[in-house]
Amino acid sequence: MSQTIPQQPIEYNMKVVRQFTVMTIIWGIVGMSVGVLIAAQLVWPELNFNTPWLTYSRLRPLHTNAVIFAFGTSALFATSYYVVQKTCRVSLFSDKLAAFTFWGWQAVIVAAVITLPMGLTSTKEYAELEWPIDILITVVWVAYLIVFFGTLAIRKTSHIYVANWFYGGFIIVIAMLHIVNSFALPVSFMKSYSIYSGAVDAMVQWWYGHNAVGFLLTAGFLGMMYYFVPKQAERPVYSYRLSVVHFWALISLYIWAGPHHLHYTALPDWTQSVGMVMSVILFVPSWGGMINGIMTLSGAWHKLRTDPILRFLIVSLSFYGMSTFEGPMMAIKSVNALSHYTDWTVGHVHSGALGWVAMITIGSMYYLVPRLFNQKEIHSIKLVNVHFWLHTIGVVFYIVSMWISGVMQGLMWRATNSDGTLTYSFVESVQASYPFWTGRFIGGVFIVIGMLLMAYNCYQTIRAGRRETAAGNVVQTA
Repeated sequence: MSQTIPQQPIEYNMKVVRQFTVMTIIWGIVGMSVGVLIAAQLVWPELNFNTPWLTYSRLRPLHTNAVIFAFGTSALFATSYYVVQKTCRVSLFSDKLAAFTFWGWQAVIVAAVITLPMGLTSTKEYAELEWPIDILITVVWVAYLIVFFGTLAIRKTSHIYVANWFYGGFIIVIAMLHIVNSFALPVSFMKSYSIYSGAVDAMVQWWYGHNAVGFLLTAGFLGMMYYFVPKQAERPVYSYRLSVVHFWALISLYIWAGPHHLHYTALPDWTQSVGMVMSVILFVPSWGGMINGIMTLSGAWHKLRTDPILRFLIVSLSFYGMSTFEGPMMAIKSVNALSHYTDWTVGHVHSGALGWVAMITIGSMYYLVPRLFNQKEIHSIKLVNVHFWLHTIGVVFYIVSMWISGVMQGLMWRATNSDGTLTYSFVESVQASYPFWTGRFIGGVFIVIGMLLMAYNCYQTIRAGRRETAAGNVVQTA
């Protein structure tokens, strides 16, 4: 008789996952609080306190960088490191490189927090950081790529789970986007000029800008969705075949969509049309992913009544579906003529950012925190439920305010008298927008209060876990 050798437990590297998870929550509060401050400044301009560092023009890029690269990307680091280890049944390729990605990324964020309020910026949307910080981003990202794909290479499973396809795709494309768009000629330590000029510079920038949305804020978070929704629902993915088709269709189409930001500009008309057509077609794979995620709940819909963590994950997919219907519609030239440069665009961005990205992240963090810190469940499910309703009400209040304001602005700006003169001055459209800007501010306050509740809930969970670890009580968590 052959003797069965007991399988040794795998020593996963959860330290770096814990670090990124905690910083995700902290940076989420910071980034969203700055957003609430600048929303308040549009209603009460005196809130810049006549200080250059607190003006809207300097805090707005700080807000976008904080929520995308501090909050969102820290969540992607945390979840990708967790998922790749669990699905490959092996520890991270290099613990030292993984630690470097954590400290290197926090250094990037701190550099952004210092330089952007000082007005040190390349002026490129979502790529405002100057060339020394860009070089650090590149070094950290290459280390991230090595750790992630190195872990896949040494996996103990024959199969690469689909979540890792999305994470891998996002890591490769973001590296390409960042390097190409950041080519610049330095003229001093903190000042550089893009090597591109005119319409070419605009095209490269929006190829980068929209695909940062497409691959970082969509593909990366779909990787999160394909792991944490089945896990929390305790159901298999609705259709694994659809998830693979969804992956290839999404990455094949998204890269072409950038020109829809440049309708009615100096960009060649054929390029604008390509961006519009690809954006409209993109609706199909996007909804394929949404349907796959939501239908994973087949046979387990009743869990939504009692599980607010699952509610965060599933409602995020509803917002994803709504945003990916709205985006292609807004890419159509005739609709874009009304929507572009208005608050409608702001509402669209935030239905994706606060509805899809933030909610899938929050749900994933609530799943991770107890498992990372030696607990069976989060400290208070009631507080998670309160957070869910605060966040959902806040997001709806925000985006509905922006939709109404945006359509109103578009109609006012295009209204003309019989003699061809404008019916309304720009100042009149600003005045008419004030009630809706107040609505956006109120929605933002709801969201930040929810994030503070989350921080308290997670802190209590971590504290309880550390107490039990110190007492020698180890909880087995999946």
